[in-house]
Amino acid sequence: MKAIVNGRILLPDRVETGKALLFDEKIIGLTDPAEVPCDEIINAGGAYVSPGLIDTHIHGYRGADASDGEPDGLRRMAEQLTENGVTAFLPTTMTVSGEEIRKAFRTIRYMKDESRKPGFRGAEILGCHAEGPFINPTRKGAQAEDNICLPDAGMMLEFRDVVRILTFAPEMPGAVRMMDTIRRESGMVLSIGHTDADYDQTLQALQRGAARFTHLFNAMPPLHHRHPGPVGAALASDAWTELIADGFHVHPGLFSMLHRVKGNRLVLITDCVRAGGMPDGEYTLGGQLFSLQGVACRMRDGTIAGSVLRMNRAVKQYRDAAEIPMHEAVRAASLNAAESVGLENTKGSLLPGRDADITIMNENCDVICTIVRGRICYGLNKI
Repeated sequence: MKAIVNGRILLPDRVETGKALLFDEKIIGLTDPAEVPCDEIINAGGAYVSPGLIDTHIHGYRGADASDGEPDGLRRMAEQLTENGVTAFLPTTMTVSGEEIRKAFRTIRYMKDESRKPGFRGAEILGCHAEGPFINPTRKGAQAEDNICLPDAGMMLEFRDVVRILTFAPEMPGAVRMMDTIRRESGMVLSIGHTDADYDQTLQALQRGAARFTHLFNAMPPLHHRHPGPVGAALASDAWTELIADGFHVHPGLFSMLHRVKGNRLVLITDCVRAGGMPDGEYTLGGQLFSLQGVACRMRDGTIAGSVLRMNRAVKQYRDAAEIPMHEAVRAASLNAAESVGLENTKGSLLPGRDADITIMNENCDVICTIVRGRICYGLNKI
């Protein structure tokens, strides 16, 4: 048994101080620090003790990309993401060729199992987020148009044990039939994104079982008072809603409004690409060239191509811009994310029985220590 003392412990609805957090591979609970019954003690030094951060939409990091279909790349992502407080993630594929997508899914299936084995030093791979290929060419963003195809439930159901989220455009021919089949035969979360759907089409998709919106505002029609579109439907519904909180994809002036409207149905994501954690320069995304300058990833025609956002920075920027308490900002990157893919009974909080996925951060959201299922994977602050 292990314990963390001298920390501000972030629970789903409050901050606890003056307590010790007990854990082994699972969270055991809180106790009086004077009654800690173990020898291994981590001193948080007054920092925040947070549930591990979960990224449900991330393409790559430090040169690796999920669409490469390379085990070593996913291992590198899993290990390096712990420096950002991430303890679990969904590698996210792009609209690449069918052969490349299947290779990526097979690799993620293999690495999902490996990441649960004792001794794996990195964030857990929870499955896959398939962003496409069933999207609208009109709103393709940085996705490769040549690889966009009509909705095909069979392609995804072959990997129903891997794909947790499927981003698709509900207005495309065959989308309704695909939705019905996937909802009937799997537990995939259907997410509306890269879409040109109008408000009524979006509501119909929600009524048929879509439950999420992919990177709200981005790759969809803008909100208009006479044509509310997908953005209006997202704000009016209780569907899970992703936000890239880098201040570039969405102006931070909207964060407070989004927090008030969406509450605990908002999920922070990074949409990070292989340029994350790397210097400015040229990189590829889904086989297409883009340039990184500062926080901006752009293709040659100026199209935004993902982000280089780190999850701990997303928490800070959301907290500061929305002017909310730390536990509410962290929830958007932990418990909300876990609930959005049906994993709240094992991930996303420091409640007893959950996996001991823990991040210790200071006031600036700099990561001091990251613990995955009870094992320190980044940083060290033991006494």
